[in-house]
Amino acid sequence: MPYVFQSTSAAGKPHSRWRFQYTDWKGRRRTATGTTSESDTRKLALAVQSEQDAIRRGWKPAPKVWDRPRPLGEVVDEYLAWGAAQGGRGGRPWGATHQRMRKTHLAWWQERLGCELLSDLHGVLGDVERALRGLEAAGKSGKTLQNYSEAIAAFADWAVERQYLDRDPLDKLKSFDTTPNTRRRAMTPAEIRLLLEHCAPKRRLCYEAAFTAGLRAGELRSLKVLNLDVARGGLTLDAAWTKSRRAGFQPLPAWLVESLADSAKEKNAEDPLLYVPTHTARDLEEDLKVAGIPKVTDEGKADFHSCRVAYVTFVLEAGASVSEAQSLARHATAGLTLNTYARTRNERLSHVAELVGRSLRSTAGAQRPPGQVASDSSSNGYGLTVAGSIPAASIPRFAHR
Repeated sequence: MPYVFQSTSAAGKPHSRWRFQYTDWKGRRRTATGTTSESDTRKLALAVQSEQDAIRRGWKPAPKVWDRPRPLGEVVDEYLAWGAAQGGRGGRPWGATHQRMRKTHLAWWQERLGCELLSDLHGVLGDVERALRGLEAAGKSGKTLQNYSEAIAAFADWAVERQYLDRDPLDKLKSFDTTPNTRRRAMTPAEIRLLLEHCAPKRRLCYEAAFTAGLRAGELRSLKVLNLDVARGGLTLDAAWTKSRRAGFQPLPAWLVESLADSAKEKNAEDPLLYVPTHTARDLEEDLKVAGIPKVTDEGKADFHSCRVAYVTFVLEAGASVSEAQSLARHATAGLTLNTYARTRNERLSHVAELVGRSLRSTAGAQRPPGQVASDSSSNGYGLTVAGSIPAASIPRFAHR
């Protein structure tokens, strides 16, 4: 008979999942992890032991690698441990947020599907799709639905690669449209200056770094004093905490390097370089209200990640090439830089329209009688403003403190 028990941690607290011991078909004593329910774990243990006894008596064939009964919870734990060790890009660990969300989503799937053994995943495609439709009916966004879908699908792929499953039970699972319901906007230089004038003083340097370096909130939070390279004029990025899991260097404007160096004078090398709020979205919304800046306009909403959107937009408006913008944004593809992050502004579109109008006026002027010329002297030979003549007002210049 199998033995069901609840182990304890080093601190003496019982683990949430019950465990059980059984004897496999070769006569070896095995230990496996069940569920959070003692009664369910006992049923699982009896089922596993019964199957092993049938194989030992010759009533069932010896299992192949993927036929071995594996409690689903035990395999999920192994998958999460693998991710925490080497599941990320380049064999590095998953990021902390990805690890937390993957654990949460898989726990939800285990409860929702009610599977006890890994092999129970065969034939659950319809159940998975119904569960996702239920989330959709509850108002979840396409991105959230895709996150839930990717969690169970990636776990199944991982199990197939290790021959825990003989085939992928979710290979027909389709993706969701992840187009955001609300588009982020790039705040204008005037709005940014207004925000910096009225925000809580302890958050100003964080905002300045976000708008002029394009780092994400988690990356800003991971920066230490030792990451500031004054000689090179920027920040060294550690592969352990960048989203791409790649080390790099992010150049900064000289005034920001000076401000960061001044703020770090009394700090140790391992101290945080910046104060980054725990709730960046909430605090930014508060600062926007104080500054009188609308959170939502016809161009989209402003949240903390909008700082990165504004940064990419400023980079392109400053005349950077596509490859330069992609490099500064640290994107894997130019399409992500141009199609997802870069924004057009109404005032910039009006400026382009004005350039087109000047072109037509210059063309008309070329057909005038000798001695009559167009008054626009800022155009090139084609009647268009010379490249790089972006209005100075469109490029942010933050007051040096």
